[in-house]
Amino acid sequence: MDVLLIVLIVVLVGGVITFAAIALLGRRRDEVKERLDRYTESGVALSVDVPVERAPPLAERVDKALARRGFAENIRTQLARANLKLTATEFLVATVVCVVLFGGGIYVLRRDAVMALLAGVLGFFAPRWYVSYLQGKRLKAFNEQLGDTINLLVNSIRSGYSVLQAMETVAHEMGPPIAEEFDRVVREVQLGLSVETALDNMLRRVDSEDLDLMITAIKVQREVGGNLAEVLDAISFTIRERVRIQGEIRALTAMGRASGYLISFLPIALTIFIYLVNPSFIMQLVENTCGWI
Repeated sequence: MDVLLIVLIVVLVGGVITFAAIALLGRRRDEVKERLDRYTESGVALSVDVPVERAPPLAERVDKALARRGFAENIRTQLARANLKLTATEFLVATVVCVVLFGGGIYVLRRDAVMALLAGVLGFFAPRWYVSYLQGKRLKAFNEQLGDTINLLVNSIRSGYSVLQAMETVAHEMGPPIAEEFDRVVREVQLGLSVETALDNMLRRVDSEDLDLMITAIKVQREVGGNLAEVLDAISFTIRERVRIQGEIRALTAMGRASGYLISFLPIALTIFIYLVNPSFIMQLVENTCGWI
């Protein structure tokens, strides 16, 4: 009965937190979409009396409280770079859910406080690892597309397009994720931001040195003038060569990196395996003075 009660409590708490996070996320997406649609669908602002479903007051208060904290800004930046439509509050809720599910689940199954604690720590870092994985994957895809994107910008500018029209062409012709980012830049400019501010926002979402180089060139050209097409053409050649050299380096070092990963994680995996098979054997490391040494 005690085990069944613990399972029910864990499931109930995890379910409530999960449904709360889903509700907050869905309402926020609806609100943002409806606000943007007023300006982007017809090009003219509609009546301000359009009803908008707002987030619950509790979620708003938590978001406002977190907005004053430095760590919340860092969380928002990391989520933007991973292209996750979440607030800092929703990410923290997801972290709590993972800690409860991982730690509570292991404790119910194993009745082991040490393993439950380790699982809770793993649950705490799991959302961050997932965000980092999405960031790396998205950044790699973005950098691989950037050379062709700059070529498209150069050809568009030489054809007589403005910088903003060239970016709109990129948003229509290229694939994600780079098309999504340039589409956001175009939309932000249409909503009243300057091109420089919109480009800075894109650089905040995509932490790419190559993109920083391209944006710097565009800013300098808009301030002092010059042939932007030639500058971007030279930058495109540099980026393509860098991508080619990095690919060769990854191919030549693939076996060495795989061996390094294996050697690094083998002791950890072996320790966990021995603990699951024979706990008393591995616990000598933490219960015995010789093991401490």
